[in-house]
Amino acid sequence: MSILNNALSGAVASQLALSASSQNIANLQTKGYTRQSALLSAVAPAAGSSQAGNGVRVTELMRFSDSYKTQQMWRSASDLGAHSQTQPYLTQLEKVMGDDTASLSSGVDGFFAALNSVAGVDPTSTPLRQQVVTAAGLLAQRFNSMNNVYNAQLQSVRQQRSALVDSANTTIASIASLNAQIANANATGSNPSALIDARDQAIDSLAGQMGLEVSDQPDGTRNVSLKTGQSLVLGGVPGKLSVSGGAAQTFTLTFAGTTFDLDTTKAGGQLGGLSVYEQDTLLPLQQGVAEMAQQIADKVNTQLKAGYAMDGSAGKPLFVYNPGSTSNMLQVADGYQTSDLAFSGDGKPGDTGNLQQLVAIKSQTITMAKIGTVLISDADTQLVGRLAVDSQQNKGALKTAQTMRDQAVADWQSTSGVNQDEEAVHLVEYQNMYQANMKVMSVANALFDATLQMMG
Repeated sequence: MSILNNALSGAVASQLALSASSQNIANLQTKGYTRQSALLSAVAPAAGSSQAGNGVRVTELMRFSDSYKTQQMWRSASDLGAHSQTQPYLTQLEKVMGDDTASLSSGVDGFFAALNSVAGVDPTSTPLRQQVVTAAGLLAQRFNSMNNVYNAQLQSVRQQRSALVDSANTTIASIASLNAQIANANATGSNPSALIDARDQAIDSLAGQMGLEVSDQPDGTRNVSLKTGQSLVLGGVPGKLSVSGGAAQTFTLTFAGTTFDLDTTKAGGQLGGLSVYEQDTLLPLQQGVAEMAQQIADKVNTQLKAGYAMDGSAGKPLFVYNPGSTSNMLQVADGYQTSDLAFSGDGKPGDTGNLQQLVAIKSQTITMAKIGTVLISDADTQLVGRLAVDSQQNKGALKTAQTMRDQAVADWQSTSGVNQDEEAVHLVEYQNMYQANMKVMSVANALFDATLQMMG
């Protein structure tokens, strides 16, 4: 009977191995699926027995997984997420600020060109004076339009971060739930492979949103924490991220009843990338444009106050600067008339003494916090140049991150992915194994029948 038992165990083992291969082939295109294989081992004969052995058994269904490659894939997802989220914003600003027809530089040039036209023809000409007031309005509109672009991006960045927090909380809860199911499956001897794949896919998704540290535990669970050390998942216990504060967003993490403040610029992933972009690029650019508007307005207004209008009265301010305004940061003073332009330096209508001083303002300097002291005519160019550098650096980092991610996925695939050709070979091998064992069973039955006939 040992021959029959051995053959039966071989047939059962080959069926299990065939089942594993069929599962692999069925999931050939399933994202994140980790291939499995039946691990076979010989069953030793009983102690003192002269038999060859008691057949074969499937020790386990082995998952082909490399922890190092999996960790590399998650780290590359974080780097890719950080740079991919910011590039669309940088590209938009490059197009807007670099557009010759809509840039601040063209607005500044247009305003001072209008002043030059008056100085070169007739300082008392109403049409030429109207061109100056019109050019002043267009310049203010350029500053306001640019400020609106910055405000729109700020709103988008903050909405995107809030959405990321909501999505991350769902994923964190899913990882914790899957951890609990995996621990239970391991304790009861069930195959947790599908659960592990689902959990690792969830971790990969979360890694794209923020940088993670992941550690394996003896019970098969994985603990997940932020790069800065705060725990997101411990076994089956999830943490929860929160965002509050309206426009000035603040982020916290609550875990096991304790709340921690988070600096999202250090979070990595999409969340960190957006925060770094806001703090290091978007807000400084907005501040630079505001400083430029304020100082141009102050210089022009101060010089106008030093001159005389057409009726000989003291000059009035042309610009009104509204700090903190979301739509009218800079505007022409209400009710301003062409006759209010104080071009005269001595009170005579035809004098251009003060007008010449106004024209010379373009060659004066202003000071901006992130750039330093620059000519008014060069200020916008300096801001655009700084933006271009940031964009090029991010493009280079994004390209590198994409290459690293592609390589990490390929490395993971080489170990854990399904190889169709390899599985085809396994099918033939296990099919032959099954047929050979069935042949042994047939021989065993024939021998048994022959023995019965002899005894009869």
